[in-house]
Amino acid sequence: MLPRRLEEVAMNAWPALQQMLFDGWIVRFAQGYTKRANSVHPLFESHLDVVGKIAACERLFATKDLPTVFRLTPFASPPQLDEVLAQRGYGVIDQTLVMHLDIQQARIQGTPRIVLREETLPNWLPIFYRLSEEPLAQSHIHAALLDRIPATRLLVSLVDADTVVACGMGVLEQDYFGLFSLVTALQQRNRGHGTRLVVGMLQWASEHGATHAYLQVAQSNTPARHVYTKVGFQAAYHYWYRIK
Repeated sequence: MLPRRLEEVAMNAWPALQQMLFDGWIVRFAQGYTKRANSVHPLFESHLDVVGKIAACERLFATKDLPTVFRLTPFASPPQLDEVLAQRGYGVIDQTLVMHLDIQQARIQGTPRIVLREETLPNWLPIFYRLSEEPLAQSHIHAALLDRIPATRLLVSLVDADTVVACGMGVLEQDYFGLFSLVTALQQRNRGHGTRLVVGMLQWASEHGATHAYLQVAQSNTPARHVYTKVGFQAAYHYWYRIK
């Protein structure tokens, strides 16, 4: 498992509406919906003057009427970028952990088959917004992003006693399976539904040829990290955002 490969598949799994390459940096825009799709990803080797590049990115985001956001990893290029951004007044937000799982070593082998209900996008989106209690204002942009996913997309819900209690999205690109948008209804938490959802999605991924799984979780989200660790996920690296 290479961290940069995880970055690539995760970016493919959550596409932007617009994207451009800038000397090894990937600049993404999606009308402000999520920081992942509206930020600079300094993923590959960079050669131009870093201060000039930052200023150019600031001008690009200003034309979109968006704040300039950088998504940084320990292997961002150039290595001094985080320090330079701090000097220019960019603060750190949203420390996030990337977790990885060797599916063949996962603690799902021999477990009972978890039955998940596969959903169409028009059916899944209202479920997600109801369970997550997020506002619907940008749901049309969310739908447009999911429609642009080039790899195999899995949209599922978990039903218990005729009630939808959890939902999630998976994206399979070759042998890498990403888990996204995992949510359990607030009143249904601490009943094992989150674990069942993750196990069921991993069972699907294994049956469809995946050997690696990955997800992204806020470092402060201790309950979710406990669920993922219980299944076998391990920390791979972390990332954070800097915003002016």
